[in-house]
Order: sequence, then structure tokens, then C-alpha cells
Amino acid sequence: MKTKKTSAKKIWVVYLLRCNDNSLYTGLTSNIEKRLIAHNKGIASKYTRARLPVKLITMSRRMNRKEAMRLEIRIKRMPKEKKIAALTGIKRAN
Repeated sequence: MKTKKTSAKKIWVVYLLRCNDNSLYTGLTSNIEKRLIAHNKGIASKYTRARLPVKLITMSRRMNRKEAMRLEIRIKRMPKEKKIAALTGIKRAN
């Protein structure tokens, strides 16, 4: 059984995918490798399922879940052309 403390210690990232139709998809995850595999198998989201294959463009620095959720919402509200620049601008190695 997972506790609140366990999930609070996870590291989260916000990521940006380019779909086969050239659209962008923004999401968050605590396991980027597993999530990319799921997207490309068509089991991660309805949106990407119809737009396979998808390719990772960029992802954010590592952060806690609350920060990642806030960033995801902020990125999703941006126009397409600003999303990549916004995520790339906050990217840094951890």
C-alpha cells in the first residue's frame, strides 16, 4: 500500500511530445521511459493514441508533483509556438 509520504518523494517531470500529425502533447510523469513506451503502444492517452508515433521533444527539470502539476497547467494554456521555448527555458540537469 502506497502512502502519501512515498508519493511525495517521487521525482516528477513535465514533458512535451510531438505527435505524428505535428501536434504537441504536454503531460507529467514520475517515470518518463515507461510513459513514452505507453504512449507509443497507444495506452497512455486518447489524444496520442490516434496520433502515433510520438517523439519526446523536451522535458522539464525534476520537481515534486505539486510543482509539476502547476507547470503542466501553465504550459497547456500557452500557444503551441511558445510551449517548446517555455519548457526548454526551465530545463536544467539535476
